[in-house]
Amino acid sequence: MKFLLLFCLCVGGALAQDYDDYDTEAKTPAPKEVIDPRGHRPLERGREVYTPVVAPPPISGRRRYGARPTVPPTGVPQQEKEELPERGGCTHASETMGVLCPTGCELKTALQKQERNVKPTVAQLKKEVDNLSQTSNSVYRYVVDMTAEVTERQKISSGNGQTVSQYTDDLEVQHAYVKEAVDVTFPQNIKILQGVLDKIREKIQRIEKAITTQTDKCAEPCKVSCPIPVVSGKDCEDIFRKGGEASQMYMVRPEPVQVPYKVYCEQTTQNGGWLLIQNRLDGSVDFGRRWDDYKRGFGNVAFDVGKGYCETPGEYWLGNDRISQLTKMGPTEVLIEMQDWTGAKVHAQYQQFTVQGEASNYILAVDKYTGTAGNTLVEGAKELFGVNRTMTIHNGMMFSTYDRDNDRWVPGDPSKQCSREDGGGWWYNSCHSANPNGRYYWGGAYTKNMAKHGTDDGVVWMNWKGSWYSLKAISIKIRPFFTD
Repeated sequence: MKFLLLFCLCVGGALAQDYDDYDTEAKTPAPKEVIDPRGHRPLERGREVYTPVVAPPPISGRRRYGARPTVPPTGVPQQEKEELPERGGCTHASETMGVLCPTGCELKTALQKQERNVKPTVAQLKKEVDNLSQTSNSVYRYVVDMTAEVTERQKISSGNGQTVSQYTDDLEVQHAYVKEAVDVTFPQNIKILQGVLDKIREKIQRIEKAITTQTDKCAEPCKVSCPIPVVSGKDCEDIFRKGGEASQMYMVRPEPVQVPYKVYCEQTTQNGGWLLIQNRLDGSVDFGRRWDDYKRGFGNVAFDVGKGYCETPGEYWLGNDRISQLTKMGPTEVLIEMQDWTGAKVHAQYQQFTVQGEASNYILAVDKYTGTAGNTLVEGAKELFGVNRTMTIHNGMMFSTYDRDNDRWVPGDPSKQCSREDGGGWWYNSCHSANPNGRYYWGGAYTKNMAKHGTDDGVVWMNWKGSWYSLKAISIKIRPFFTD
């Protein structure tokens, strides 16, 4: 009986023992309410094993830009813009301002090139048909003359005997052969060539009609709903230094061999020069996309709301290839601005921000935080401790989408994918403390019952609003790091 009582006491003590997942060095007491470090998937009792990730350092060192040039004093004459020919009415600045101005009317040029290629072929075919017609006429006259000669010979040589008869037979055989060629073979060939010529004439007529239509449309300078400024550059900082000081859509070309593409430049916050790489504001664009979509980019760069230029940014993701290229050109800083549904605003800024290329699955590297939103990317969720916090750090993570699982939540297990559960592509760990590309929930607060998988899949920044509050707006913008 004593042994049974002792055994019960031991079992009861073991069951009453507390297990925590906190850092042994921190000695922080366990909270009364167990906090789920990932917003879902509660930890089992005991310590989870977590292998820390050594993040590659962001690019630092030599800067692409020095301090901003001083503003020229008033009264100094400015260089006048010049009108360049064949630019669709676009007014260009000097060469230092860049010359990326779309002109339209490309269809006219393409059709004219096609017309130039087709016309020589048609002319050659016409010439060959004319030659063939002349040859056919000559042969026909020859046959007629030969028929007349045969008739005359028959009258003259009717009594000339076997020699004349044999000659006449040979002549008639030749006459039959030539007549068949003229009556059958030549007309068939001419008919085929005539059909080819008719088809080419139809194509020429369609081309001429298209050219006429396009010429009518191009009678006036081509107009677009969202004009692109003449000034362009390698990035938004370059555009700002060339005079593009208005926040709107521009064309950039980071490398001379690269095709220019559209971006939104934010030229007011902290003296401007920011290139918008991500924007969420109304849930109009679905961010639950595949790997290739995030690689190329998607969404709406900007809109014109009646001012004649695209000054209002839309919801979009610039594209991982472009983000990687821009951040690897030199030291880059990133500014993440966010707003809740009451209008309150905070920001997180990192002086160092680099995204590696696709070969490394776009590994993220950030450092040197300042701001009011909380250092979520580097330190993880501030409400957690020890291993629970480290598995919410995004620095050093590879990019993941629902069709390309690169997170650290049981790698290789298709049933445990952060992106599939949390609504968008991102640098997930196991899984997140920030989820800017998650599902958009109106009103802010949401619950597990509202979520598709019962997870914190909203537009989340845990260090400001926690796991179950979806932000109204968030934007991520970059610029080359420099000091004034």
